[in-house]
Amino acid sequence: MSLYKQKESNIRKTWLLMSLFLIVVIAIGWVFSQLYGNSVILVVAITFSFVMSFVSYWYSDKIVLKISKAKEAKKENMPELYNIVENLSITAGLPMPRIYLINEKAPNAFATGRNPEHAVVAVTSGLVERLDRSELEGVLAHELAHIGNRDILLSTVVVVLVGFVALLGDFFLRSLFWGGLGRDRNRGNSGIYLMIIGLALAILAPIATTLIHLAISRKREFLADSSGALLTRYPEGLASALIKISQDDTPLRIANRATNHLWISEPRKPKKGLGFGKLFTTHPPTEERVRRLRGLEI
Repeated sequence: MSLYKQKESNIRKTWLLMSLFLIVVIAIGWVFSQLYGNSVILVVAITFSFVMSFVSYWYSDKIVLKISKAKEAKKENMPELYNIVENLSITAGLPMPRIYLINEKAPNAFATGRNPEHAVVAVTSGLVERLDRSELEGVLAHELAHIGNRDILLSTVVVVLVGFVALLGDFFLRSLFWGGLGRDRNRGNSGIYLMIIGLALAILAPIATTLIHLAISRKREFLADSSGALLTRYPEGLASALIKISQDDTPLRIANRATNHLWISEPRKPKKGLGFGKLFTTHPPTEERVRRLRGLEI
């Protein structure tokens, strides 16, 4: 499959996965409503899930930029950065995204927004200071590839929905200790079965949705690497940048679990030797990304 057909496939998968998460949320809401014998819970779950989807679609970029303490970069203050993004956008056939700067010494970058017309590329001051021009072009091309491949909407919407599923699970588990399910124990076997199903959903649903989200993130990082390399016609620039970024130990203070997957390189690196911890990383290993980039024939 070509990169261009893959982009079309990504768009279809985006809406499919959004629908899947909504179904999961509604299903969990239904189980909870049966456990508590209250249909209002289902109505609240459906309403809240759609409201959160709406908010994440229209305001995801503003939320992420606020969390990251990003400030808009002006052309007169950062002409080289602006020119690189402008030239790459023209080459990619994309609208010029807004450019934001994050006052952090750790080199990193991300893209966000609901579509190419409302996209944002944010870079840390450390990225601009530590990378040479070809490396910087490689990173910015990677982020523009995320925009062109329609990854940015999924990245923000899915994390909101996963967070909501986890919130429901946490609410249910807490209710067990509060004795809120005491009525169900008096319903006989049906109440017990519903309680077991609800408990299983509460524990497994957040884990399953998170793992799906992480798998999607890894796959799309590879695609963005390839698309970015195709855009610059120089894969080594991005490969060298990824090595520098991954080897830098400067902590990215504004990174958190909600935005971890957005960055070009894992800001919250798992400790070495912890194989289980690597299961929950949002990015593929840097070594594998570099190997694939250097194996591209462009």
